[in-house]
Amino acid sequence: MAKMGRELAAKGVDVISLSFGEPDFHTPEHIKEAAKKAMDDNFTYYTPVAGYPELRKAIAKKLKDENNLDYDFTEIVVSTGAKQAIANAVLCLVNPGEEVIIPTPYWVSYSEVVKLAEGKSVFIDTTVEQNFKITPEQLEAAITPNSKLFMFSSPSNPTGSLYSKAELEGLAKVFEKHPHVYILSDEIYEHINYVDKHESIAQFDSIKDRVIIINGFSKGYAMTGWRIGYTASTKELANAFDKMQGQVTSGTCSITQRAGTAAYEGGLESVLQMREQFKKRRDLVYGLLKEIDGLKVNLPEGAFYFFPDVTAFFGKSYNGRTINDCDELSIYLLEEAHVATVGGLSFGDPKSIRLSYAAAEDKLIEACKRIRRALEQLQ
Repeated sequence: MAKMGRELAAKGVDVISLSFGEPDFHTPEHIKEAAKKAMDDNFTYYTPVAGYPELRKAIAKKLKDENNLDYDFTEIVVSTGAKQAIANAVLCLVNPGEEVIIPTPYWVSYSEVVKLAEGKSVFIDTTVEQNFKITPEQLEAAITPNSKLFMFSSPSNPTGSLYSKAELEGLAKVFEKHPHVYILSDEIYEHINYVDKHESIAQFDSIKDRVIIINGFSKGYAMTGWRIGYTASTKELANAFDKMQGQVTSGTCSITQRAGTAAYEGGLESVLQMREQFKKRRDLVYGLLKEIDGLKVNLPEGAFYFFPDVTAFFGKSYNGRTINDCDELSIYLLEEAHVATVGGLSFGDPKSIRLSYAAAEDKLIEACKRIRRALEQLQ
């Protein structure tokens, strides 16, 4: 969709892109200054595979101060983005034929990394009516003796849903009964949370040694292009991730690591300012989407996405064009309304589309107007 949007824009079409999962803010100045100083100080040589100790210690301190989680810095592995951290974990844990449980909708790369490991994805379907969150009963029903890993994100991409402490505790009680299952907790949207402090499933001591936390700097600190993420796990798992990464990319960019250290040592002021802007945009777009007949939308509690159910428009037509599924609707919105969204099939949900509200307010207002007009044309 991003490619098609760029092609239209190159022809002079005014395309509004709501397809990117990327903050539209600039990286905070103190982080950029740390990177500039690193270059001036010739901090430009090969880095340790797992990351510089000062950065890993800053991450461990952050986990303690913000999340009340105890990790030694040797249990942290820094990677070239959270995506590589996820790949390290899946490729180290999952053997051919083993099952990986993934709630839907899910971030597009989850199931693809499982394919690379020759594992088998087992999906637990959710709906907008349940705020796209699974129940302990659904989890229990999905676990088999062949289950190896459970993967989820909270706050979620693509839905913006997040699990409360009570909800996570319910899932943890299920995992207590199945000690052969590891839990990958993708917390990259941790700081974009509109209801309460972030809750991690790693807080439950009974399962903590099987939890792999995935996190990074891209969303909360507007550092998408810097490519830096990390895992927090046990020492045994960290050693495995270190070995895997050492044969793929080795250590993360030295300049980026200095920037990451400055981000975590510089406090949360810039993060909270961005979060307030995202919340304003969320509330704005929610009001506009609720006015569109046929869209079924919930109020997400985190991240910067809406994931409305669009099944009411399936089978409808305009100008001889019939909409059969969510991806066709996304293409229709791009070509007819000149608004780029993402069809839900990529996220394991054929009923919905994803809209990002990481854009300026005037763009969001105009995009929602265009979407409404285009959908009203469908009969």
